[in-house]
Amino acid sequence: MNTKDALINYCLRLADNSMIAGQRLAEWNSCGPYLEEDIALSNMALDFFGQAETMYEYASQLINNQKTADDLAFRRSEREYFNCLLAEQPNGDFAYTMMKQFLFSTYLKYMYETLSSSNDETLKGFAERSLKEVKYHFRHSSEWIIRFGNGTEESLKRAQFALDELWRFTDDLFCMNATDEELISTGITVSSDSIAAKWNLTVKEILQAAHLTIPEKFNVITGGYSGIHSEHLGHLLCEMQYLQRAYPDAKW
Repeated sequence: MNTKDALINYCLRLADNSMIAGQRLAEWNSCGPYLEEDIALSNMALDFFGQAETMYEYASQLINNQKTADDLAFRRSEREYFNCLLAEQPNGDFAYTMMKQFLFSTYLKYMYETLSSSNDETLKGFAERSLKEVKYHFRHSSEWIIRFGNGTEESLKRAQFALDELWRFTDDLFCMNATDEELISTGITVSSDSIAAKWNLTVKEILQAAHLTIPEKFNVITGGYSGIHSEHLGHLLCEMQYLQRAYPDAKW
């Protein structure tokens, strides 16, 4: 794989992560537990959509504008998406969504910090801007996790259930393939090992403060960055892509 192809794939990975995460959060619109939280979830979804648009536009430029950002976002099949498995998991209840957001935002925080030193100026600028947003996402979700863990018996139970269910998807965040190998060699990205180490320390600290128990690793599922997904992504794409597929080339 040459550097250009690897960079296109990496941009799609970043964009898909944000697009799918944003789509899931958008499902909470008007369904939040109270008004302020409903607005917060919607704002986080908008942050993700903005990040996705930036990376789809960059990927479009790299492939000489043969496909638009909308084409890349809405006209690819399930196996052509490179988002992590964690992002595509269903929302569940509010504790489940916050646990998913916490695990994902912690990863994004350290990944964007690392990417802020990229040799690629576009990725560097994107990471610096996005980092401000994901730091808020991390703070918001981690505070909720601690609140659940130190709340009622029911809130602790629900948070622990969410952690037990989602933990098997966390290894997928740090998987590397030929895309990473090529970009690491050129200084555009770095190995995910350093990100994983920081992620583990922070996650353990927050979960300890929340009196939550990290589950044993079993039934670990990976493959998102290589286009191998859970059954949930296909259903999500059916809804997400309906308008573009029903009315091709439609303009607002």
